Amino acid sequence: MIADLSGRVALVTGAGRGIGRGISLALAEQGADVAAADLIAENAADVAAEVERLGRRAAPFQVDVTDRQSIDAAVSDALERLGRIDILVNNAGIIGAGGIWERGAPSDEDWQQTFEVNVRGMVMASESVQGHMIERGSGRIINIASIAGRQGSPEIPHYSTSKAAAISWTQSSALQLAAHRITVNAICPGLLWTPMWEAIARRRSTFGSSQSEVRGLPGRELFERIVHDTMPMRREQTPEDIGKLAAFLASDDAKNITGQAINVDGGIRMN
Repeated sequence: MIADLSGRVALVTGAGRGIGRGISLALAEQGADVAAADLIAENAADVAAEVERLGRRAAPFQVDVTDRQSIDAAVSDALERLGRIDILVNNAGIIGAGGIWERGAPSDEDWQQTFEVNVRGMVMASESVQGHMIERGSGRIINIASIAGRQGSPEIPHYSTSKAAAISWTQSSALQLAAHRITVNAICPGLLWTPMWEAIARRRSTFGSSQSEVRGLPGRELFERIVHDTMPMRREQTPEDIGKLAAFLASDDAKNITGQAINVDGGIRMN
């Protein structure tokens, strides 16, 4: 067992697919009950059903993290249905507004919506649960950032900037909550074949990128080429990889780790 989360309750935003699903299942495998929150109700329900098949309690919630009332309602319902919230994983994220891959450069709407979800959504969800955690004198908040937040991006500068903000806010929040024995950490995933990366690969395959030699390759083949060329370990990451680190950070074994942003990227970024 990575970490014993028996008796703990986790609220995971963006839980319905990809990294969020991987985190939800990893936490459940270590003994946690899961409140699965997602913008798409059906996806949240599917993950909650998977958690229950692992023998844990689960509750699905349709949540828009850009709407404070939606977040507060989900937190209140989760507390009523599951009794407590020990762990918050801020995973909900987007790479831009609808139609971003049809534009040559990010629009004002891309910038605004990305920051509303990736930054403000994370902040509002944390603010919604931290009162409960402060009252109990403990808690774990885990923010899903990205290695894109470690350096700029000519292709998706709005996204990389939002993830840099997520890392910075993680540190600020860790300082604010440390006296209450609440830890706040970030995970920076590398390259995962998720719906988001599938869209990136499709765009690069169609329009090219700074790596002009990959233009024209099928999306998955292009992704594998990028993994091979940029990742020292030459092995893509999986949602389960991210989930296992989240489970550790959520456990008592990580009680003295806070304010950190930890890369899970096969060695692309080392610090």
